[in-house]
Amino acid sequence: MTSERWRQARLTLGVAAGGFTVFALLYAPQSVLPVLATGFRLTEAEAALSVTLATLALAVGVLPLAMLSEAVGRRPVMIGALVTAVAIGLLCPLAGDFGTLLILRAAQGLAVAGLPAVAMAYLAEEIEPGRVGAAMGRYVGANSLGGLSGRLISGLATGWGGWQSGLTAAAALATVSGLCAILLMPRSRAGRPGLRLPAVLGGVRTALRDPVLFGPYAVAMLMTGVFVAVHNVVTFRLTDAPFSLAPAVVSLVFLCYAAGSGGSALAGKLADRRGRLPVLLCAIGFVLTGLLLTLPDNLPLIVVGLTVFTGGFFAVHAVASGWVGARAPAAARGQASAIYLLFYYLGSSVGGTLGGLVYAPFGWSGVVIMSCCWVLAAGGAAVAAGLAWRSDRGVRLAQKSRDRVIAGLAAEKLNEPRLGRVTVPVDSDTVTEGTLAGTSTTSAVGKTSPP
Repeated sequence: MTSERWRQARLTLGVAAGGFTVFALLYAPQSVLPVLATGFRLTEAEAALSVTLATLALAVGVLPLAMLSEAVGRRPVMIGALVTAVAIGLLCPLAGDFGTLLILRAAQGLAVAGLPAVAMAYLAEEIEPGRVGAAMGRYVGANSLGGLSGRLISGLATGWGGWQSGLTAAAALATVSGLCAILLMPRSRAGRPGLRLPAVLGGVRTALRDPVLFGPYAVAMLMTGVFVAVHNVVTFRLTDAPFSLAPAVVSLVFLCYAAGSGGSALAGKLADRRGRLPVLLCAIGFVLTGLLLTLPDNLPLIVVGLTVFTGGFFAVHAVASGWVGARAPAAARGQASAIYLLFYYLGSSVGGTLGGLVYAPFGWSGVVIMSCCWVLAAGGAAVAAGLAWRSDRGVRLAQKSRDRVIAGLAAEKLNEPRLGRVTVPVDSDTVTEGTLAGTSTTSAVGKTSPP
């Protein structure tokens, strides 16, 4: 393996390990929500705040920390996020009441924001353009594996000593993976872009004015809202009748997250080869299918449905986030990635809260109906983004053809033969027709990336 290929491998593995770490910490309480509700005498929606507040704080912190990375560099921000998030994770089990736990979780969510706020821009800047989709897929896959591990280990350890043991076990795992991430991530070759506020605000405006990017932003918010709502509520469904499973057993259901790792990596590769929109719509179809499979009170069918649902969701995330990185111009790539994550975690906060509120009066079927509506809306947003891209590309190609026609006519005008004062024009119909019938190609990155 050449030194450059080894560096690329280290970079991908380091960012993946960082994603594993922060998502293991972020979602570790999800499998112990019924235990928290019982121990602190909370409703489903109140217990879910231990997840919702963390993701809301993450959403708030994404853009400021992305801007900070412009001044101090991508890697220092990610390392600071890992160290702070792990330290707070070790403090969470010491909380004496639910209010203190919520404060620590909000602080942890703010710290966690430093890694996802920067990771996509870091990969887009450092990885070879033809491999960005695959690298993004591996990063998203590691996120899903981290979410799986955090939920699984906290749920299993809860059986030994309550929710405190569960969160302690998750923090210990994150400590090890966080250290691996810090050791693997190489220094950025892009250097420090420098925090130039007018340029940063200009990048934000660019990222918010591009109608093609509206689609991935909407997909991120809607699909993440569905994902968190389903996984928050399913723990209560399985601990209630007719299943009445122990929390440690319920945590095994989160093994379905393994499908997310493979699904996201495969979707990233397919998107690079086949186009983003078809792969994205296919992944959304898997999410919808998985939701419908969970409707019957049949445990094996619920597990299969959650597996299909989870694999489809992480495939959606891999493709949508890769679309943002490829579509946004270099000057706005960091801001576009941060705005994508802002919508992603706003969706997580809204969906996590609404899931508990809907489940109390309407049960699991109510949550599925709400989720299906959101999934269909996400599919519509993806199609709208694809149409906007095609319209934008058509305008650019037409402008390019007009420019070529004008240039051809100007060249012919200069070459017209002259006889004294009489100008003999040259027939340019063939030139014009040939130019308009010509074929124009565009790059698969930047503003002309295929959907």
